[in-house]
Amino acid sequence: MLKNKKRLSLNLKMIRFFIIPTILVSIPFFNTHYAKAGLEFQWNEDSSYRRLKWFQKEDKKKFRNTIYFFLRPSDRRTDILKINLAIPKTFKSTLKNEKISFCKVRIGGFENRTKCLEDIPADIEINTDESGLRSLDIYPYSPIPSNKDSYAIVLKVFNPKKSGLYQFHSYGQPKGKSFSSYLGSWTIVID
Repeated sequence: MLKNKKRLSLNLKMIRFFIIPTILVSIPFFNTHYAKAGLEFQWNEDSSYRRLKWFQKEDKKKFRNTIYFFLRPSDRRTDILKINLAIPKTFKSTLKNEKISFCKVRIGGFENRTKCLEDIPADIEINTDESGLRSLDIYPYSPIPSNKDSYAIVLKVFNPKKSGLYQFHSYGQPKGKSFSSYLGSWTIVID
């Protein structure tokens, strides 16, 4: 009887010695959710660079995506007549007028999802330069007020085939001025 107990305890020790480390080593491979880092690094960050908030529904390459480029109240000093969105040359995705919109938005968080509350009527032009640079010009029918509401440029596109960081720049023409000034930049990630 004592020999059976010793043999059983030896077998349990052997099982613990082989199985528990195997389980512990394999746990990280079962994790299917990737951690999203909240850190953005700029090589030559200077005081003139302004990081703007954005949200995208899908970050995998060649997937259908909805990208929200936010203009929060802190990003707008005065009423804006025109917004220009400079699209990076490497962001190779087809843009169509019917898949681009401008809206008043509720920025999502822990309890709410990001959602367009009201479409803002605007004329949208897609410009392509000789060098291949693209930009969007958005002309709202009435100026965008500098109030407590947040607004968003919404692109419904397929993500590019190449993964990487894509930096979009925005310029706004304030009310009463004839030139556009820098509003800020969005850096989106495609995996």
